[in-house]
Amino acid sequence: VQLQASGGGLVQAGGSLRLSCAASGNMETVYRMGWYRQAPGKLRESVANITNGGSKIYAEFVKGRFTISIDSAMDSAKNTLTLQMNSLKSEDTAVYYCNANSYVPETYWGQGTLVTVSS
Repeated sequence: VQLQASGGGLVQAGGSLRLSCAASGNMETVYRMGWYRQAPGKLRESVANITNGGSKIYAEFVKGRFTISIDSAMDSAKNTLTLQMNSLKSEDTAVYYCNANSYVPETYWGQGTLVTVSS
């Protein structure tokens, strides 16, 4: 499974960004995809994830502001995972990573995309 994240950048507080993660490869075994983030000096944390059944879970600190979605069935040979981020805060500044979990079991990571929110 290959994951390619994009869409990060610099935005003012209160603004919006849309992150995308292009997924390809042996997607038949993937049952969950999600976004994580890691701020400088902090541990990587889960932001949001979505299962192959469509269930979504959000971290408390992004509820009501971020939306995770996927453009096709998770087991499609190619799909795009999206994170729409609204009402951004300076504390949302971090490197954002897309992630996929498979039944193999195996965990896959994208290369990360930097989001910087200026106050």
